[in-house]
Amino acid sequence: MLASFALHLGGAIVCAVAAAWVLRRGDIKRPDRRATVASLCITALSCGLIAALGPDAPMAQASESFRNLAWIFVLYQLFVADGRARSVAPIRPVIAALTFVEILQPVLLVLQLRYAVTSDLAVLAFEASVSFRIMVAVGALVLLHNLYGGASPATRQAFRWTAIGLAMLWLYELNYQTTAYLSGSLPTELSALRGLVFAALGALVAVGASQAGGSLMLRPSRKVTFQTLSLLLIGGYLAVMVLISESIALQRGDLARFTQVAFVFGASVFAVLWLPSKRLRGWLRVTMVKHLFQHRYDYRVEWLRFTQTLGQGGENSHSLYERVIQALADITDSPSGLLLLPNEQGSYELASRWQWRNIDVPAEAMSGQMASLLESGSFVVDLDDVRQGGNRYGEAPLLPDWLAAEPDAWALVPLLHFDRLTGVVVLSRPLAPRNLDWEDFDLLRVVGQQLASYIAEQAGHHALMESARFEEFNRRIAFVMHDIKNLASQLTLLARNAERHAENPEFRADMLVTLRNSAEKLNSLLARLGRYGAHGSDRREPFELAKVVKTVADQYSSLHPVQVIHADSCKVLADPEALEQALIHLVQNAVDASDEQFPVMLDVSTDGVMGRVEVIDSGSGMSPEFIRNGLFKPFVSSKNAGFGIGAFEARELIMAMGGRLDVESREGLGTRFAIQLPIAAAADLLARTETRAVTNSRTEVA
Repeated sequence: MLASFALHLGGAIVCAVAAAWVLRRGDIKRPDRRATVASLCITALSCGLIAALGPDAPMAQASESFRNLAWIFVLYQLFVADGRARSVAPIRPVIAALTFVEILQPVLLVLQLRYAVTSDLAVLAFEASVSFRIMVAVGALVLLHNLYGGASPATRQAFRWTAIGLAMLWLYELNYQTTAYLSGSLPTELSALRGLVFAALGALVAVGASQAGGSLMLRPSRKVTFQTLSLLLIGGYLAVMVLISESIALQRGDLARFTQVAFVFGASVFAVLWLPSKRLRGWLRVTMVKHLFQHRYDYRVEWLRFTQTLGQGGENSHSLYERVIQALADITDSPSGLLLLPNEQGSYELASRWQWRNIDVPAEAMSGQMASLLESGSFVVDLDDVRQGGNRYGEAPLLPDWLAAEPDAWALVPLLHFDRLTGVVVLSRPLAPRNLDWEDFDLLRVVGQQLASYIAEQAGHHALMESARFEEFNRRIAFVMHDIKNLASQLTLLARNAERHAENPEFRADMLVTLRNSAEKLNSLLARLGRYGAHGSDRREPFELAKVVKTVADQYSSLHPVQVIHADSCKVLADPEALEQALIHLVQNAVDASDEQFPVMLDVSTDGVMGRVEVIDSGSGMSPEFIRNGLFKPFVSSKNAGFGIGAFEARELIMAMGGRLDVESREGLGTRFAIQLPIAAAADLLARTETRAVTNSRTEVA
């Protein structure tokens, strides 16, 4: 009784305040304004009578009839406000019928007080009264549905909140009266809560009657919505579990008790394992966005998360490349991803992984033709669409086979910086499967452009640092070269003078040999140091590739097992001394990375155009980040006492001879370096083809 008094008194106060609000600040142009004020006043009076006398009092029941009649009249005024003259005529008989049924309530109340002298007549009168109220609630809901469903968009927006309040009122009345009819008496708990419903009705009607009420919308954040739906899902699950458990408990015997315990145990284990899962959260998020929001993404939240992910720093944070993948993957709830960046040949290679260790990516992850298509079209590739036969932009024949064959690969996102492709991100399929739509494409494309600027900025920063290191190195080496050149000149002069002035023939001969050898070594060092300039080495001659490889292997015979596992006969056009020096660098790196019992293997092969030497080890391997950012960068080394110039010098030597150096490596498995040099017989043809291509490109530009 105390709860019913407090709630109905609160409802009376809210309705009275709402009536005053609508009267003073409501939209004066609305035709239902006066009817709404009158209905709120009658509702406030009804709540006050129920609070004072109780819901069973005759005056309280009579006030409910006047309250219902007032709100039915408000419904009629809303039809008129919509301007649907043709719609008003058919609903007038319905309104008249509802009015007539509601007017019968006071008559039935008088008859009940005077003539219901027996319990059977009292029950009959109660059931008739409740049946009339159920009919009125159903009729009012039908009218409200017809009103809101057929209203114009402008009118619907104007009385949205009023319609919500009336729908809540009549739905509660329908459930309240139905429960009373089935139980044979007014439910005490539901009767007390009616005061709260009336208070909510007054607040909603006051909001809807104001001039700004039409544009006022309830916009909960996605986080609040997601948490609310999660709680509802958990609450529904628990309610079903309790209901089934109690149903089992109605049976008799120990078996029923055992079954109940087993069910609760199994359902609890299922809840602990399944409810916190990422797959369920992903499905719930997709369902929520699909049915509750106009747009898939909350752009403010996505931008804040994007900025926070990229701004993470410190020793324990991921590298920039990994953060780039994560920032893009978090948008689509992708659990992992890859980053492909261009190499010197124009194709794209793996630069970084994020939580995707079980996918094998070839050395040439994507061709230059596919990169050119992404650069010119600036589109996101839906890999599922391509697998199903789609070819919207001509990407199907250029898509790498390893991507088409990987079922978890979901989307290919280009990273464009000033209309130039700086990289490509491969996103894996979300745990809650869905199709990409226009909003995904737009957001991923824009975020990709932002990420491209970060990658370009880091590349520029590294270029400046490398340039500064080279400047320091060149400044120091200039003094070394000057001193060595002076020493070489002095030794040459000494040899020339000794040849003319030495008196002892034997001593002269020994001194002459020693000095000449020293001069030759110093001049050879000077030539090697000058080879890394703009022109490189011009010495090229045909020689047997396998012979040089075996010579290098023999040099390591007493240090570490180095085996030539295969040796095709092929003559390449290059500098044998430079090739030997490059092979020594690569083999030494392989030996340093391998255990003593694991040999380094050398493989010589040819395809008729290029000769190929592979240096293979089973060492610790290298990460994609180190291959991309450290392996071929001077002064960057993974060794404690290394200078970080061996791999860089090897690649420079090979490129100066017109060759190419590729590398494939997996952490914990090993590394494979591959040197490719032109065959002597095909070298002229390759040179003419390259010259013709350069000439044609210059002609097109002109």
